[in-house]
Amino acid sequence: MEIWDRASAVQPVPEPGLVLLTGVVALALVLLPATWPHVRLGVTVVHEAGHAVVAVLVGRRLQGIRLHADTSGVTVSRGRPSGPGMVATVAAGYLAPAAVGVGAALLLAAGRGVAMLWLLLLLLLALLVWVRNAYGVAVLVVAGVGVGLLTWYAGPQTQSVAAYLVAWLLLLAAPRPVLELITAGRRRSRTSDPDQLARLTRVPALVWCLLLLAANLAGLGVGTLTLAPDVLDRV
Repeated sequence: MEIWDRASAVQPVPEPGLVLLTGVVALALVLLPATWPHVRLGVTVVHEAGHAVVAVLVGRRLQGIRLHADTSGVTVSRGRPSGPGMVATVAAGYLAPAAVGVGAALLLAAGRGVAMLWLLLLLLLALLVWVRNAYGVAVLVVAGVGVGLLTWYAGPQTQSVAAYLVAWLLLLAAPRPVLELITAGRRRSRTSDPDQLARLTRVPALVWCLLLLAANLAGLGVGTLTLAPDVLDRV
């Protein structure tokens, strides 16, 4: 089957210089004010996917996902309002981008860049079933069409660069929303994930922010060493 042959194809790992250059481009996209909102929207998609997947895994009933033009999102599920399952569901959002980024890095290190793009496409299609607002549907359709065209028509070099760019973006962007929560301080919404976790566990929201930030930075470190294992020799 042609689709399976494409998805399971093994590609050579690019030269270290190209991998690092892709990382530098991704870092610029994360840091620049003009490009960050677009990157953040992509991070929000993965964030809400994290809530949704964990909610299902812990036995909650997924109700729907909404994505908003201000790059925020919300995932609604039904089940016990407290307990470990609810804590895991809430915590999963800010952990998901780094976790997916590390998974993508492992696939890329094994030469499975095309498989990574196909998995991303499947994720977008699965989320499309649960999105409950027009803007969210539009975002997922545009992203899905873009990834689909890339996997079907782009050459191996372009696919590889795109796959590495996605992985770097997830890894590098994951800590920034948490940092934004920390710097917001008392201006932070009381409905933010760390504030919900604080109410569920009686652990202060700032502590949760620091734990989530540490996890994201650890993911960035693991992902960087996986994508560019010689990076320490170059520093």
